[in-house]
Amino acid sequence: MGANEHGVCIGNEAIWGREEVCDEEALLGMDLVRLGLERADTAEKALNVIVDLLEKYGQGGNCAEGRMVFSYHNSFLIADRNEAWILETAGKYWAAEKVQEGVRNISNQLSITTKIDQEHPDVRNYAKQKGWWDGKKEFDFAAAYSYLDTAKMMISPGRYCEGYKLLNKHKGNITFKTMMEILRDKPSGINMEGEFLTTASMVSILPQDSNLPCIHFFTGTPDPERSVFKPFIFVPNISQLLDTSSPTFELEDSVKKKPHFNVKPDRRHPLYQKHQQALKILNNKEEKAKAMLDNMRKLEKELFKEMESVLQNKHLDVDKIVNLFPQCTKDEIRIYKSNISS
Repeated sequence: MGANEHGVCIGNEAIWGREEVCDEEALLGMDLVRLGLERADTAEKALNVIVDLLEKYGQGGNCAEGRMVFSYHNSFLIADRNEAWILETAGKYWAAEKVQEGVRNISNQLSITTKIDQEHPDVRNYAKQKGWWDGKKEFDFAAAYSYLDTAKMMISPGRYCEGYKLLNKHKGNITFKTMMEILRDKPSGINMEGEFLTTASMVSILPQDSNLPCIHFFTGTPDPERSVFKPFIFVPNISQLLDTSSPTFELEDSVKKKPHFNVKPDRRHPLYQKHQQALKILNNKEEKAKAMLDNMRKLEKELFKEMESVLQNKHLDVDKIVNLFPQCTKDEIRIYKSNISS
């Protein structure tokens, strides 16, 4: 997931369906997120960038490093200050839905049914050729391209349905804090644990008033329940984000070989490393864990108050904002270090 300086935000999920996943190297969903953000200044333009790249280069390849093979198709949630789109794919075929009311989410399944606002020109013909759609019933993208019974989609237990329920419960009264609570929810499966844990989390405020800045909160660490949402605002001459930049590796020789890395490289940035060390304490020392979590929530609360003030007063101290995210990260690392060393 990510955001750009124009207030375009994209989130991406892995999905599987009837169309075979391509193991050959092509564009990953994460590549498409980055390219959409690099090239578009509206949500709809980002959608067009992604589907054009999909048509030209296709999607596929291994999404894991090391010896494990893990491939999938992709769905995207794309939003800006004025509109939002859901884009779901199956190989080179795709359907897009413009979100016009209520709440909307994506998870690890196709969710676009009969409300289709844009589509691949051959998406229906291909489904018909494959015997996935008879050409008579109303075309249902999720029903045709996956094994879902879309009539039961909103009542079946699963991450998509649970996420929708949590959003719907707060419909009409959703704040950035509500979104963080939802992302921290473990019983619903939104905040995932185990092998496929929630790696990082992001919540964005996209005001329709263009005089107000877009504010993006990132954890940069796994498990939002035990992480700090830190604000980031795009301004000129922003300080380098050294504590949340992953190390890079020389690839000249390894790109010619498959797999590219026989051993999974360590891509953890400094914040991630300190967070992991601190988590071991959280798991073993109850009293210390409570004190550390209290300090994390206190820091977060102060940051929220500061950002609410920016939105209410319509005043941005640009000199301070250039260091906002790096300073928050340093404050968070300080909390971890004091607990690791004491």
